[in-house]
Amino acid sequence: MNQETVLVTGASSGIGRDLARCFAADGAQLILLARNTEALEALAEELHQAHPSQVRVLTADLSRPGEARRIFDELASEKISVDVLVNNAGFGASGSFAEISLARQLEMVQVNLAALTELTGLFLPGMLQRRRGGILNVGSVAGFLPGPGMTVYYATKAFVLSFSEALAEELRGTGLTVSVLCPGPTESDFGRVARGSKVRRLKTSKMTSAAVADHGHRAYRRGVVTAVPGFQNKLFVFLNRLLPRSIPRKIVRQYNQTME
Repeated sequence: MNQETVLVTGASSGIGRDLARCFAADGAQLILLARNTEALEALAEELHQAHPSQVRVLTADLSRPGEARRIFDELASEKISVDVLVNNAGFGASGSFAEISLARQLEMVQVNLAALTELTGLFLPGMLQRRRGGILNVGSVAGFLPGPGMTVYYATKAFVLSFSEALAEELRGTGLTVSVLCPGPTESDFGRVARGSKVRRLKTSKMTSAAVADHGHRAYRRGVVTAVPGFQNKLFVFLNRLLPRSIPRKIVRQYNQTME
């Protein structure tokens, strides 16, 4: 495990930052990727001080087409192999589909879906050749549901869930692990980015990002394909399977309603 190299996207805050801490505690070498160089460098220093880990910082904006290929080519040119890819980068936007700009929606698709798929496609062949490592995708409980009020975000997470589960089955027996972490409401910057100054009308309890990351890290190490942290989130996913589709739609619409 000391020779393992782990690439974490969206590592500057929230779940991504705490996942980096989990893998660093394993003794893995870390590659931290996000747009916020200052936050990445602060995390790199923290991890270097706490663990005997080599930590590299990569500044990149995955909303730009071509960034995934640039990252892959840069690491390949230095003969750096990625054993574990943690696709955590992503964001949401609150509001109806018609009121959010199309450019913002397509940027969300690029980060949450296209970049995740491209990074997986670029790094997977090397993992298969070495017959080690794997992929941990960060999805959401939203992936189990239709999402009026955050239509495109929920749809991208549905893709992440389906993609991850199918890939896990395809790779069974290869020595690789594929897991998808599906948290519910979490204490992080996600809401501030998604809603700006608006707040949800309905309040719900939130897990800490550290607790979510710990659950996802342990699930990946155990080879669990679909990891839903927290009893409340597990119950909601279970009930969603039993209810007519129209009921979750109404519940989610109410949950996503905001006010100034």
